[in-house]
This record gives sequence, structure tokens and C-alpha cells, in this order.
Amino acid sequence: MSKYRLDYLDELEAEAIYILREVAGQFEKPALLFSGGKDSITLVHLALKAFRPGKFPFPLVHIDTGHNFKETITYRDEMIARIGEKLIIGHVQDSIDEGKVIEQKGKNASRNALQTVTLLDTIARHQFDACIGGARRDEEKARAKERIFSVRDEFGQWDPKRQRPELWDIYNGKIHKGENVRVFPISNWTELDVWNYIRRENIPLPTIYFAHQRDCITRNGQLMAASPFLNMDADDKIESKNVRFRTVGDMTCTAAVESCAFEIDDIIDEIASSKISERGARMDDKVSEAAMEDRKKGGYF
Repeated sequence: MSKYRLDYLDELEAEAIYILREVAGQFEKPALLFSGGKDSITLVHLALKAFRPGKFPFPLVHIDTGHNFKETITYRDEMIARIGEKLIIGHVQDSIDEGKVIEQKGKNASRNALQTVTLLDTIARHQFDACIGGARRDEEKARAKERIFSVRDEFGQWDPKRQRPELWDIYNGKIHKGENVRVFPISNWTELDVWNYIRRENIPLPTIYFAHQRDCITRNGQLMAASPFLNMDADDKIESKNVRFRTVGDMTCTAAVESCAFEIDDIIDEIASSKISERGARMDDKVSEAAMEDRKKGGYF
């Protein structure tokens, strides 16, 4: 009898699908948070495997800062049209217009931190009791502290000391009214795991993940895509460079890296030899030593 052997990507995939199905089984109104980045795109692909030929048991939710890369928004809309699932969009601009947040001023102003209020309002408006996201433990030390089922209190806040044990892959989704759970099906994956899985599954991605010519400025030692969202002035020198993005977020906080990686194999080789972490190109993580943990305690994903 021939032996059937799972490789490590099969094992990671099986774990993620199991977690997605646990969410569907344990919660009444879950949602999948979609950013247009490679990790949330991978989650959508895993959800297709977990629930097709049926529909997803949850909508996709995108918190739109209004300062996104146009390539990301184009990809999002084309993907939704292709898979035929429900998309809910929370607009940061609405939070600004309603006076719930105040837009930052100055040269380094960003809407990234304002997303938290919009996210919490969207969760409350639709009464979501679980939100699935693509965070991974290898990204950042605060994310490494979280369980796969991470409970948030009635204010959306995370307490790193209030963690539930997850022995033998048993996930406890029991919560009190008003609380919700953030769920991370690919928490145990690494950046290389994600890229190897994308290559194996032939998953399409936004073009900004691949090397391309783009007008950039250097700000705070990082290459930023030239954009009116950056509040550029005469001191900002625009240069055309060959770049790509390792992580995708708001244009005001997501830096590019110089690259000649035009194909997935080139990207995998580049990441394997890199000494800089994936989120080393995120300006929002450089505000303080505990920037991510502080944002998560306030309700950030």
C-alpha cells in the first residue's frame, strides 16, 4: 500500500481550514476582514476551499482609509465580482465627517490610526461576534503574543494578560454579550510560507507586490510612493525607482523596497536572503517600541 504524506503547506492549509470551519460553527455573525494584502487574499482562497460549493458563512469587511493604493482597490473589486461574495466597506472618511476622529495634520499625517474607530463602529453596527484576519505571529512581537482565538472586550480592547489556553487545537469561542473574538487562521504561517502557498496555488495578487517603476520620495529613511496623501512639499525630491511592496496598507505608512523581483520565485529568493522583517517597511510600527501592542489594546486588528 502506498503511503500518503502531507507536506508542510498541506498541514498549514488543513489547520487554517479547520479554524475557518470552527468560526462558522461557533459564532452567529462572523466576518472576514479584507485589506487587499497577500495575507487576507490567502484567507479568501482558504475560505473558498473550506466552504465551496456553498457561499461563505460570513461577509468580507474592508476598512477603507481613502488613502489606499489604487491597485489594491481595483484588485478588491475584481475579486469580489469573481467570487460573488458580500463585501461591507467601512469608510474612515465617514468617521471624520461624523466628528468621531480628527484627521492628523502636518507632513507625516496619516489616517492609519483612525481605522480603529471605523473598525469598531463597523463591528458594532453589524453586530459581528468574530472577525477573521490574516495576522501572523512572525510579523511583530505583539502579534506573537496573541492566541488564534483572541478575545476583545465590549470596547474592542485586547488585554494581553487575558489569554485563553488552546491545548490540542481546541478553540474556545464562548463570549459575553458585547464582546467579540479576533481569529487568526494563518497565525502559525511565516511570510515565506504564505509566498510558497501563493506560488503553489497560483493565487493572483495586486501588481504592487511585484517589482515595477514608481515615483518615490525618501521620508524618515524609507521609500514612500509619491502621493498627494503624503503632504509633499518642495523639500521632497521625487525619484523614479524599481520597487515593490512586501506589505500593503495605507499609502501614508507603507514603504516600498528597491527590488528586481518580477516573478514569485524571485520574491521568495529575495525574502529568504533579507535581513529586514516584513513590517520593517511599515512606518506605523516605528512610532514607539510598543506601537503595535498599544494599537491592539485600543481595538486595532
